[in-house]
Amino acid sequence: MNKSTPPTGGKFKKGTSGNPSGRPLGSRNKATLLAEQLLDGEAEQLVQQVVNLAKKGDIQALRMCLERLIPIRKERSIELELPPARSMAEMAASYQSILAGVGEGRITPGEAQALSETLTNHARLLEAVDWERRLEQLEAFKSQIEEYRREQWTAVERFTDENKNEQSA
Repeated sequence: MNKSTPPTGGKFKKGTSGNPSGRPLGSRNKATLLAEQLLDGEAEQLVQQVVNLAKKGDIQALRMCLERLIPIRKERSIELELPPARSMAEMAASYQSILAGVGEGRITPGEAQALSETLTNHARLLEAVDWERRLEQLEAFKSQIEEYRREQWTAVERFTDENKNEQSA
């Protein structure tokens, strides 16, 4: 047999695949569809069987029931007073409140990190708003300077014209 090296560029052109339209939206996995067909009409009896096993003390069945009834909470609501911050000084006070909350055990370090990230984003927003305000002020000041220069140039031209007229007379 003749051994040749495979193409280095791959099977398809860059940016395209063998199925350019992709998997249709809403299509479901074949294994899921098969499982649904097998369990069709049996779901209520299966749930009842799991509940009965849990009542008899089957730990796995009990765990399954509890996980469905009381899902594991990923996050919790916290009570930490963070007043709206409109300045960097107020932002610093909010950071102090977060640190105090961690120190007092009212919030976890992970929750503090999430809150700090939110405050950091808010600080960036405040900074962007401040930059925009400053830019608008500079543009307004620039317009005033340009108007003043035009007025001064007109006055210089008028003065020059008046002096020419006096010298020619």
